[in-house]
Amino acid sequence: MAIKNITVLGSGIMGHGIAQVSAMSGYNVVLRDIEQQFLDKAMGKIKWSLDKLVSKEKISQSQADDIFSRIRPIVDLKEAVKDCDLVIEAVPEIMDLKKKVYAELDKVAGKNVVFASNTSTLPITEIANTTSRPERFIGIHFFNPPQLMKLVEIIPGQKTAKEVVKLTNDYVKSVQKEPVVCRKDVPGFIVNRLFIPLVHEACYVMDRQKIKLTEIDSAVKFKLGFPMGIFELADFTGMDVIHKATIEMHLRDKKVIRPHPKIEQLYNEKKLGQKTGEGFYKYSDEKYERISLSEELAKNCNPIQILANILNNAAWLVTKEASDIQEIENAARLGLGLKKPLFETAKEYGMSNIVKELEQLAQKHGQFYEPDPLLVSMQ
Repeated sequence: MAIKNITVLGSGIMGHGIAQVSAMSGYNVVLRDIEQQFLDKAMGKIKWSLDKLVSKEKISQSQADDIFSRIRPIVDLKEAVKDCDLVIEAVPEIMDLKKKVYAELDKVAGKNVVFASNTSTLPITEIANTTSRPERFIGIHFFNPPQLMKLVEIIPGQKTAKEVVKLTNDYVKSVQKEPVVCRKDVPGFIVNRLFIPLVHEACYVMDRQKIKLTEIDSAVKFKLGFPMGIFELADFTGMDVIHKATIEMHLRDKKVIRPHPKIEQLYNEKKLGQKTGEGFYKYSDEKYERISLSEELAKNCNPIQILANILNNAAWLVTKEASDIQEIENAARLGLGLKKPLFETAKEYGMSNIVKELEQLAQKHGQFYEPDPLLVSMQ
């Protein structure tokens, strides 16, 4: 089976981005949403993005026109999936809404059509089992914004057929992205399994060490090789996204995450980060601004507990056979922008020091911190 025609459900940031990258790689794309006004807005954004590529001389005007003409906006669902080979669903991260969409989709899509959900945290197997084709259902998690981010996580459900995994892998490579397969449908998949608990842990470290946001963020950036601080990254991602992912992951496995009340507080206060002008930090206007971090500030924070948290979660993924070290390093590099491999940084701090730190935290704060057997074996 070859993929020629793709239907993207949902025309928000992720939906229109996925539609654009697919059309740029030669696919015929239908972009579907429930109202024409949403589609008009999305098509306007795609046009703006293509115009920008023309102005930067990345593509010619005729190429931009050609790409744009390959994307057809359609409201009627039956019409939207008439000739498609692959449906990529990018509707909001609400389980009931996704299930409703798939119930409608299942009735009108041909029996050979592959369904792919662009969810970042919801269980693939659970959504797949609401359809008549769990073996033709897969998770395909693009990162925001899809036009720029190279990483795509592929998540097979328990019943996903091997040829569907291969087909999805081939499609991801064909749109010039790098696929990483999360072999088991675990909470948060790979990148969010590392990132979401880390935001909470950074809050706990701030409490324990009684230091400032900028001191932690500076340490994370200058000592651990992150492209920006954890709190800065959280503000960039959005507290609504982090809060929602926290709830979903915690619901599925209490040991996956240790929620810090600060996240829920910021969410309830509508301090969602850059998009609202305030999150952990305050932002002055519309333009994207960076927080002032320095090596001097980094001296006031020992980030070993932050490193221990992300390593313990990476080890958990390996122990659970959801991934391996090489794929995790690849995902962390592309999805989190890590400049240095995690396990290399671990060697600098000493694996036995990291394990010891986790054991001490476990004694004080419970089994959440117990070191994974893989880390213990690497001492």
